Amino acid sequence: MRAGINALTAAFVVGVIAGLALTPDGRAWMRQPTLLLGDRAEASPATPVPAAPPVAPVVAPAVRVAVTPLPDRLAQGQLRIGVFGDSMADGLYAGLYRDLRDQPKVSVSKFSQVSTGLSRYDYVNIQTRTAQQLAEQPVDVAVILFGTNDAQGIELDGTVHAFGTDGWRAAYAKRVDDLVTLLRSRDVAVYWVGLPRMKGERFDARIGLINEVVEARMKALGVPYIETLSATSNGDGEYEAYLPNDSGRRTLMRANDGIHMSMAGYLRISAPVAERLKHDAGLVDAASAPTASPAA
Repeated sequence: MRAGINALTAAFVVGVIAGLALTPDGRAWMRQPTLLLGDRAEASPATPVPAAPPVAPVVAPAVRVAVTPLPDRLAQGQLRIGVFGDSMADGLYAGLYRDLRDQPKVSVSKFSQVSTGLSRYDYVNIQTRTAQQLAEQPVDVAVILFGTNDAQGIELDGTVHAFGTDGWRAAYAKRVDDLVTLLRSRDVAVYWVGLPRMKGERFDARIGLINEVVEARMKALGVPYIETLSATSNGDGEYEAYLPNDSGRRTLMRANDGIHMSMAGYLRISAPVAERLKHDAGLVDAASAPTASPAA
């Protein structure tokens, strides 16, 4: 079993150089996209015409699509769970594999890839890659954890929307919706896992925005959203590398970068996911069901 995450280095250049920025996931230096402000038409050197602002993409109304319930899938054979996402999802996969290895009718497979995300489809198009993965290895359940690399601009229809803008929010929401729609079109049940608390205050705020957008879309789509902020914060709701484990002993939960988790940390965030899956599949008593958003 793979019990850790492998850091890979991926470097690439897109468009006009806008400076180097450290990508948290994979620790790779990549060039950020340049915000496109539209064409300038100058009437005269003294009277420049203001640049047209980017137009925010339109996100279609959320459509809730029913998929085959997990107990019905189990009744037909093995419940195949796939973990999709970035390097954070690599660790989540390792935790879920351990959590569910005592379930003979459940399998857990890794589909995640380091240094990927929903912002940079010019690097790896997650929509296309996921469709290819499903064609090669069908699954019944997709557990998704993306976002570690997504605090950067998104190019959509020829415009790059700067992170945090209304256009970015709409573009990111559309990519989230498109991925969920793709999976459900293959009759795959979707579970989305939120990102954990981060050490850097500025980066933590950016991750908080990503969680906010994703959680809102999961609610609109009727997809279970399992938050991890409470499990990765101290009593004051702040980042802390050492947190009490189930027995109350303070244990190292985070990697040195203040972003990724230790193995104990990944088990900490995988536990509620495993419990939710077992509950929804009818493998545990209803009384032990964890708290999460409604199932699809």
